[in-house]
This record gives sequence, C-alpha cells and structure tokens, in this order.
Amino acid sequence: MKNMFLILCSLFLLVGKLSSQLVSIPIVTQNHAIVLQTDQKKRLNMVYFGKSLSNAKEYANVTNEFKFNDDNAGFYPNTYTPSGTWNLYEPAIQLTHADGNKSLELLYSDHSVTMIDANIELTKVVLKDPLYPIKVTLCYKVWKKENLFEQWSEIEHQEKGNIVLQKYASANLYFTNKDFYLTTFQGEYSKEMQPAETLLQQGIRSIDTKLGTRAMLTQTPNFIVSFGKPASENEGTVMIGQLAWSGNFKLDFEVDSYKNLRLIAGINPYASEYSLAPNQIFKTPSLIYSLSNQGTGEASRNLHNWARKYRILDGEGERLTLLNNWEATYFDFNEPKLTALFKDAKNLGVDMFLLDDGWFGNKYPRNGDNAGLGDWQENVKKLPNGLGYLIKEAKKEGIKFGIWIEPEMVNPKSELYEKHLDWVIRQPQRPEVYFRNQLVLDLSNPEVQNFVFGIVDDLFTKNPELAFIKWDCNAVIYNAYSAYLQKKGLPQSHLYVEYIKGLYKVLERIRAKYPKVPMMLCSGGGGRGDYELLKYFTEFWPSDDTEPIERIYMQWDYSYFFPSIATDNHVTDWGRQPLKFRVDVASMGKLGFDIVASRLSPSDKTFAQQAVANYHSFKDIVWHGNQYRLVNPHENNIAALMYVNNEKTKAIVFHYLVNNRQRITATERPIQLNGLDPNKKYSVKETNLYPYTKSTIDSTKIYSGDFLMNVGINPNITLQRTSVILEINEMK
Repeated sequence: MKNMFLILCSLFLLVGKLSSQLVSIPIVTQNHAIVLQTDQKKRLNMVYFGKSLSNAKEYANVTNEFKFNDDNAGFYPNTYTPSGTWNLYEPAIQLTHADGNKSLELLYSDHSVTMIDANIELTKVVLKDPLYPIKVTLCYKVWKKENLFEQWSEIEHQEKGNIVLQKYASANLYFTNKDFYLTTFQGEYSKEMQPAETLLQQGIRSIDTKLGTRAMLTQTPNFIVSFGKPASENEGTVMIGQLAWSGNFKLDFEVDSYKNLRLIAGINPYASEYSLAPNQIFKTPSLIYSLSNQGTGEASRNLHNWARKYRILDGEGERLTLLNNWEATYFDFNEPKLTALFKDAKNLGVDMFLLDDGWFGNKYPRNGDNAGLGDWQENVKKLPNGLGYLIKEAKKEGIKFGIWIEPEMVNPKSELYEKHLDWVIRQPQRPEVYFRNQLVLDLSNPEVQNFVFGIVDDLFTKNPELAFIKWDCNAVIYNAYSAYLQKKGLPQSHLYVEYIKGLYKVLERIRAKYPKVPMMLCSGGGGRGDYELLKYFTEFWPSDDTEPIERIYMQWDYSYFFPSIATDNHVTDWGRQPLKFRVDVASMGKLGFDIVASRLSPSDKTFAQQAVANYHSFKDIVWHGNQYRLVNPHENNIAALMYVNNEKTKAIVFHYLVNNRQRITATERPIQLNGLDPNKKYSVKETNLYPYTKSTIDSTKIYSGDFLMNVGINPNITLQRTSVILEINEMK
C-alpha cells in the first residue's frame, strides 16, 4: 500500500509538472519572429517581436529575460485580451453571453501549424472560455520570404441562444521594444494620404472611420510603426500595416505603464453590435503587416512583392494604358464627340478608351450628378446606337473600350429610387441626407446584391468585348437603417458589417463568371485602396487631385503600401506644370490620359506620342520591379524614386523639382541610387526628353554599381529641367 501511495503521489506530481509547462508558439519568417507563449494560468501572451533566432528552441527562454510584474495592472501582453474579468485596458473582444453575463476569459486550448507550401505557413491557436462554450481561433498566416504576416480571428460558440459581440478585433499585438513612433495617413477629399508621425506616449491613440461604404476619407487603415527611433527608409525596425476591410475600421495604439505598446485592430465597433447564433463562425477581416529590420524601404518592397504575387488580381500581369473622357467632356457628350476621342486615343498610342459618368438614364437623363444614378440603360439621346456601337467603333481604331459604373449608389431622382425605395439605406421618418446627391443601396439585402451583380453581368452579356470596368463609390452612409434587416427581424447594428460582406459576395460572383476582366476601384478619389477589395480589382484610383506636384507627394506616401502596378495615374490639365512634367509623374504607375489630345500643340502632341512609346519600353520595370525611395519630397526641394528589375540589369529613376522657392539653379549634389549590383557596369541615359531639347547627361559614360550607389549621379535638376527620367542599363 505504501508503495502504491508513493506511485500515485509521483503521478500527481508528474501531471502537475506537465500541466504547468509553458507552451511556446514561434511564428517565424525568414528574418523576423513573433512568439506566443502560455503563462501559468494558461493565458496566451505575445512574448517576443524581433529578429528570428537561428536556434528555434531558444524562443522558449525569452520570458526569463523580462522582469515585468504580472500583478501590475499596466502589463497586458495577452494575444486576444478579453473583457469583464481581469483586464483593465482596451479589450480585443467584448461580448454578452446568451444569459446576459458580460464576462469572458480565454485560455489556451491547442494549436496547429500547416505548411501550405515551402513559403507559406498557417498557424491556428484555439482559445476557450473555461465556463462558457466560447471558442476563439487566432489565425496567423505568414509568407516567409516576404516577411509578411496576415492575421485574423474566428469567433464561435455553442450557447443556448445568441451571443452579442460588442467588439471583435482582428489582431491584438504587444511590443516590448523601447519607444514607438506611429505614422498615420490622414486627409480629406483631394488631399488623401497626408502623413503624420508622432512619438506615442502613455495612453491610447485611436484611428477610425465611420463612413460605412469605404475606408479612406478622413483617415486610412494604413500605418507605420517604427521601433526605437523615427521611421527611416534604409535602417531600423519597422512594421508597415493595413487593416484589409472596406468599411468602418478602428486601430488602437495603447502605451501601457511599462511603456510597452498594445496594438488592437479590427472592424469599428461603433453602432455594430453583432448577434451571433450558435455554431456560426464570425470571421474578422485581416490585419496585414510587413516587417523589416532595414527600414521602410525593405518593408514596402516585401509588401509589394507579396501583393503582386499573392493578393492583387493579376498582380504579375499587364495593365491597359488609356484615354478617359471625363475632364474632356464631363457629362456633355454624344457619339460624334466620343468617336473623335477614339482617334485621339489611337494617335496617342494608348490601349483603351474609357467612357466615364453620364452615359445612362432616360426618364431622368444623367446630365449631371443629381439624376439618373441607378438607371443603367444607355441614354438614347446621347447614345442612340448604344454601347455596342461605341465598342465596334473603338475596335476600328485599334483600341479597347471600357466603361464607368457606380452600382452601389442611387440618386433620389431616378426610376430605381421610385420603384425600390426599400432598397435604399435611409431612416424612413427622417429627412434624407445626401452625399454628392446620392444615397447608398442596401447591400445587406440579397435582392440588391442580385441587382448590382446584374448591372455588371448585363454589360458583359450584351457587350462581350467590353474590356474594362471603372467601379466608383462616392456616397457614405447617413441615416443608417435597413428595411431588409427590419423585415428579417435582424438587428440594425448588423448593417455596417453586412453591407461590406454583401459587397464582397457580389464581387465573388463577378469574378467567378468574369475572372480576368480588369477592374479599377474609384471612390471619391482614393476612398477604396485596401487589400481585401484588391482581391477582385486590378488597380485603384489614388485621388481626384491630379495636380502633378501634389501627386508626387501622394504617390510617394501610397508607395509605402502599394506597388505601382496597383495605382492609376492620369495626365490632366490640372496645375501649371508643363506636359512633360505631368506625363513623367503619371508614368510612376499605370499611365492614363484625361485631356483633349486634339488640342495639344504640335510639340506637345509629338512629346506625348513619344512618351507613351517610351513608357511601353520601361513600364514592366515600374510595374514589377523593386522600388527605392531615394529623396523624400517632404524633406527636400526635389523628389527621386527608382525602380530596378529583379536581375539588376535595368532601372528607371524619376526626379522632380517640387519646391522652387529658393530659385535653385541646379541640384548641388549627386543622388545616391539603390538596388543595383555593385560589381556590374552601367550606362545612364536620359529618356522622355521634350522635342528639340538635349540632355545634359553624358550617356557615353560607364559607371560601376558601386559608384552609383555610394557617390551617385546628378540629374541636373534646374528651373528649366524640373523633371528628369534616367534609364540605367547594364553594360557587358
């Protein structure tokens, strides 16, 4: 008996020892690692963020080196911080159980690691409440080579009734690094992507929007966190991130009493309590972030490479250069005007003509932005022969034809509004509030989803040679109320979430039937640039502000998050810059024109034709090459950006004078290039020269990559040479 007693005691001690063992979960890319680890109470914490270690077993020892007091209310490294129990800081999840209880505890249950291929790994960690049948699965998908993380959460339960989610974040990260510098990108209409960097202090900084239909206007879901010092292009640890969600978002950056940083990102819980039925899964949108130990340049190149290969529709493919009629005609056009513009497109050498707003509506003709939206039939007065005729005429000129739509919105002055008032988001007992004379259709309603899908499907069914869709979204949601949700007995607080889910459902159907047709996102300018929508679109419109100086700044700041192949840049008549300057700026992405080409001077016309031909010679490097930001326009009188192909045999460098207040006579110093092979020899040649001008760059000289990256080359920017593009070619 005594021996049996000793054996049982030993077993109990062994079980106790095993149960107290900490579980360590490294999530590792080529150069970076995040480590999750349980504590003695089985709570899961984020205990490491930094360079990946050569010996993976050593990740388990990380917590031994930190001496934070767990009993202090300021230390919250939890990976998905609950509400209503031990937490006193901002929660990642907040809910009400079916019995009315508002408390939640989440403890580690198990985890799995799946190798999708040699580069992609998915880690799923299951957390459970010990008292209620609630399960949260934290999902971490990594692309090792790109040092790219995609993180989301999946919430489900088996309670006897619905639970109500008050907050449901996508990610909850914790950083113990010293000093945190946050760069966010504010703005307004035509002033998108205005960067602001600040040193985070103790307390919480929240970035959010409540627009309903789109993410960007006052704020964007993009951010940069730099660790230890302000963000730098070529050195330091940085995180470049975005919440991939097309509606209301919220990003919380909270510095605790230990001066550590908590980041909680997800759908904005504003007016969005979500009633979740048993056995249903609520999947949050993804937080996508790129990590670098070599500054923002490396982080954005990682993000660009990932986006082109894995996320943007046809990200490694081609794009169509185009001529748009919007600023040439606005709403005032007819068939002869348009077919004349087809000839302009042919003469310029672009691939396509894009017909913008104003082609539809009969009872309420679309002759301005106050009528016709929602009535998607060709206007018989403007287009008596229909779109099919225009497509054929464009084809005769050797160009493709694309078209503008705004299928999610409606004018009150339209047949659609008169026939389907129940499809419109509006408070029935309050005065309607309009944004650009529009209201938003209720995409939580499957009938409306069918209608929006039908707009696109009808266009392609009747016009199978239609080559391009420009999808606009201008209005925001005022007076949020859904007649459909009311009819179905569903909470009105579901509207903001279900609207965006409904949009994604429509786009999934479109891409299932029309997988390859290029489509462009537009939304009051840059209102819809995010990596969830870019699953379905080939590109997006950054801003309605096409003034070229302003575009240099915007394109610079967008470039932290998006590769150039995703951004549409048009040459317009905005600003006082010469045509060469405008074309050069627009060439740093997908080139388009929005001008009356027939009115160009002979020299400008010759230049435009040559510039389009030149663009076709280097566009592949701009679209698919590695980008290097060389001279920051926010800090200098000039701007310089560079693109290098993967083989380091070709490069293209853009230079601009952005500030001439000091009346500079010439650039005083050479500009150091980047991304070349130091051991290769290169020639430097100026391209996109205006007719009858000569370059000051000696194209006969040969330079080593070492020289060009350490000494550099002077582009000779002057008041007469405000825009210079240089071609770099390997010489063998």
